[in-house]
Amino acid sequence: MKVDLALLCDYALVDQFGKLSVMGIFEHIWVQHLPVVHPRLHLVMRLKGRRTELGEHSVRIRLIDEQEHEIITGDGTVTFAEPPAGITEVEAGTVLVFDVPLEHTGSYSFEITVDDEIAASVPLSVGIAPNKPAPERGEAV
Repeated sequence: MKVDLALLCDYALVDQFGKLSVMGIFEHIWVQHLPVVHPRLHLVMRLKGRRTELGEHSVRIRLIDEQEHEIITGDGTVTFAEPPAGITEVEAGTVLVFDVPLEHTGSYSFEITVDDEIAASVPLSVGIAPNKPAPERGEAV
């Protein structure tokens, strides 16, 4: 079982046939001040496996900072059922939505563990937005 896609975005969904739709992919967040909660961050991932890997698999998601302090954690399972005849690979896409508390600037990552093995790491960096200079008199805004 492997994670063949993992990313952060503004919005994503999985339709009734399992197709992923993703909008606004990013790895960096600009904030005005800290601490702050970044609302509605979507973590998208797709797991793929062979026909021999059918059944239930454990999944753990952790958001950690550069000192490996855990900010968010969650555990779940994904179950792969018997695919139609002739299909040799199975896959499952998922979208997880988080309100992310951020205490400081720097590097963070979403660590994805499948069946107790780290399968992927999705980077996220946070910085303070630079102040935009005020427009000069007579200058268009």
